[in-house]
Amino acid sequence: MKNLSLVLNVVLLLAVGILYYLHFSDKKPGAAKPAITAPRTTGTETDRPLIAYVEIDSLNDNILYIKNKRKELEGEQKKIEADWDNSCRVLENKKDNFLKKGNAITQEMAQQFQGELMQEKQQVDDRRQALSQQLNEKSYKFMEEVQKKLKEFLGEYNSQKNFTYIFTTGAGFDYMVYKDSSLNITADVIAGMNEKMATAAK
Repeated sequence: MKNLSLVLNVVLLLAVGILYYLHFSDKKPGAAKPAITAPRTTGTETDRPLIAYVEIDSLNDNILYIKNKRKELEGEQKKIEADWDNSCRVLENKKDNFLKKGNAITQEMAQQFQGELMQEKQQVDDRRQALSQQLNEKSYKFMEEVQKKLKEFLGEYNSQKNFTYIFTTGAGFDYMVYKDSSLNITADVIAGMNEKMATAAK
């Protein structure tokens, strides 16, 4: 479960970073620059690009669609592991019951039983692997959907804000040595995405 959460967090981080890159790299060199709605200077006469940042951890915890979907995926992961554990216990009990026969077990019987048990164990492991693969594919499709919705929202959002660069920050992925909290647009993204996803669900 922890590995699934980590994968989701990493994929979300990459998704947000990529979508910002794709969004702003679409602008052609000769295109006219949009009007600036916030100061671009930082105490000097030279204009600097307007920068903002988004906290990935807050998006994970406060965008309801992401939060609920993550719980759903983690629940499916727990179910897969519980199913595997139960199947392994069944095989273990089957082995114990066979061994209770004691001296009545011939070498031929033991070899036949061992072969059958190994085959059943392989089937149990194969089922676990197949279900886990299906869950991974479902998780990546979910993240692709989130990336698409975020890109749509941020395209609309930035048409008003006119940011040049937007960075992501979060636990374990924070490479900023200093952050001005006035440039934090996380609350706007959370509110906008919650509204967007709620509307889409109707």
